Amino acid sequence: MPTGSTAIARTKPSRKSLPAHVLLVEDEAVLGMLIEDALRAAGVAEVDTCSTTDSALAALRRKQPDAIVLDVHLADRDDGWAIAELVKTLGPDSPRIIFSTGQPEDIPANIAEMGSVLEKPYEPAVLVDLLSQPEKRGVISRLRGALRPG
Repeated sequence: MPTGSTAIARTKPSRKSLPAHVLLVEDEAVLGMLIEDALRAAGVAEVDTCSTTDSALAALRRKQPDAIVLDVHLADRDDGWAIAELVKTLGPDSPRIIFSTGQPEDIPANIAEMGSVLEKPYEPAVLVDLLSQPEKRGVISRLRGALRPG
């Protein structure tokens, strides 16, 4: 590299920093395929893609993912965040949630606080980058974690 160069080395997120299992709930087929391909290319070992609320709930009954990417406006329900409400009842070890929507203002504030919100359209690489970062946790979650016996 030449002296004084400002080139920045770009690296793919390590497999360790990404969740091993992601549940993708997306009813736009092309977007779902693009996101699934990007997650697999980045190193996510298991991606379950569901296009309806019922299929997402069935996938959750089979196996709990490490993260859920949740389109909140599905063809079968316009309140996809109901899945997030259910998942959060699993407690502090519940999957990380990333909401995906073209209308973030439609998500009630108390629901949006359950995870990150990506506004459509977005590049799948943005999602991969978000998943590779540590989950931002609220004060209550951090206190709960600090109080757990080691």
